[in-house]
Amino acid sequence: MSPQDQKMIDDFWNVLVSLSLQIVKKEPALEALMNKLVLTCRSFDQCLARIISSKLASYEVDRQQLFQICMQAYADNPNLLCDAIADVYAVVNRDPASSSIVRVLLFLKGPHVLESWRVSHWLWEKDRKDFASFLQSRISDVFSVDIHPAAKIGKGLMLDHATNIVIGETAVIADTVSMLHDVTLGGTGKEQGDRHPKVGRGVMIGAGAKILGNIRIGEGAIVGAGSVVLRDVPAHTTVVGVPARVVGRPQMEMPSLDMDQTLSGCNQPTITVDQCPAVPTIKIKQV
Repeated sequence: MSPQDQKMIDDFWNVLVSLSLQIVKKEPALEALMNKLVLTCRSFDQCLARIISSKLASYEVDRQQLFQICMQAYADNPNLLCDAIADVYAVVNRDPASSSIVRVLLFLKGPHVLESWRVSHWLWEKDRKDFASFLQSRISDVFSVDIHPAAKIGKGLMLDHATNIVIGETAVIADTVSMLHDVTLGGTGKEQGDRHPKVGRGVMIGAGAKILGNIRIGEGAIVGAGSVVLRDVPAHTTVVGVPARVVGRPQMEMPSLDMDQTLSGCNQPTITVDQCPAVPTIKIKQV
């Protein structure tokens, strides 16, 4: 790990501790929780390991065992801590309802899902596939999100509301992607091998979107809510519908940062692939 990355982790940890102490003064009823998850930890890796293990522990695999697995992962790959910080700030910067790193890290499902998955992916890469699959099962049971440990996911991801999300084994998600609830990155049911979507940097995927097959969602694209995508999506385009088709271009290079889901760029004159969908004329029969 570079000195810059270590400094970033240390700075984040110091801010987290300071804010947690302020919460304890304001909300004494949360003192035990803040002590357990933050204030009695010596460093950020311990804090994150406690959060994950407290969420995923079961009768068969207890909290201490999961804590040790997480600490092994962070010792072997400290970049997992940098990725976690990037995920937290992704929510802080994009979600107007989440301005505190403490609330994001301790109370929101999105970061819990992602940081738990990152440990499962580390296990998978270490050929500890059985334990990785166990964590996948626990993440699904606890959070209602199913991400295969073999999937590849970048940093700075926001899973908004983080419920009913499915990401398949050969899916690839680049950095700085935003994804809302009820999204599927799945297969078509007829393919073998590499069979799941590849999502480019800066993409925003709306609630309820289904992206199926080994297709590419180009950098900076928007997939509108409720869309079913079965073909490649060109970079910096907006697609909506069932099946999805191009209706415009985002107004930002990286729409994942803006989170604008109004299709406000639909009428730009540069669009030649398809026209914006016309408003249907409704005829009312006289009675």
